[in-house]
Amino acid sequence: MSDKILLDRRPDGVALLTLNDPARRNPLSDRCMLDALVAALRQVEQDGAVRVLVITGAGPVFSAGGNVKDMQAKAGMFSGTGVEIAEAYLSGVQQIPQIMQRLDIPTIAAVNGPAMGAGCDLSLMCDMRLASSTARFGEVFVNLGIVSGDGGGWFLVRHLGYQRACEISFRGRPVEAEEALRLGLVLEVVPDAELLPRALALAGEIAAKSAPAIRMTKRLLRMAERTHLQDFLAAAAAMQAAAHGSAEHDQALAAALAPRAGGA
Repeated sequence: MSDKILLDRRPDGVALLTLNDPARRNPLSDRCMLDALVAALRQVEQDGAVRVLVITGAGPVFSAGGNVKDMQAKAGMFSGTGVEIAEAYLSGVQQIPQIMQRLDIPTIAAVNGPAMGAGCDLSLMCDMRLASSTARFGEVFVNLGIVSGDGGGWFLVRHLGYQRACEISFRGRPVEAEEALRLGLVLEVVPDAELLPRALALAGEIAAKSAPAIRMTKRLLRMAERTHLQDFLAAAAAMQAAAHGSAEHDQALAAALAPRAGGA
């Protein structure tokens, strides 16, 4: 794996993925960065020991998104004909939302600074977002005369609703951390130094729960976005039956009932 992506699998079941090109503000359009990020996400997807994924950026920026200099120079993924550019998106950056949407473990973005363009979109692909006080979220594509080519609009509408997603996207205005909190775009805003410890603590708390129950809960929550109630109830019943027969359920019951037994 490229040193542009760091993947730390921790003993508590939490994986910490760090975008690691701070000198260039962790861009998400360079092929080496994209390939390394896709490879890391696939490793997480295939590693049954990972229970929660935290994504953050090295340095003072989460990710500046696409490399604007490459856009101007028509270089890298921005080079070639329209067909070639579309193919570069399909085979490159669009692999990320597909994997993120497939992951059945909880994902947390620890947004340590500006998350602009594709960087904002990456944070939106996570289940939860914690922000430092210096974080900013920018769906700023229209300011460059382009659109979100990596699926960001799909996630933004689901997080904020259609009207607010329109306002932010049409104006191309960054959202500061405190406004993001008011809008429900982030769970918490914390001082910069406390961000990663807080994100890892939240991830560790979730990772300590029954892994099968957490995975099935995430599947059900995702299904709720697109499934009719009757189909959802059938899936919930099947997953619940599987959960009732699991060793994790027996262990959780024993732990829950132990204090009562000890005090009787």
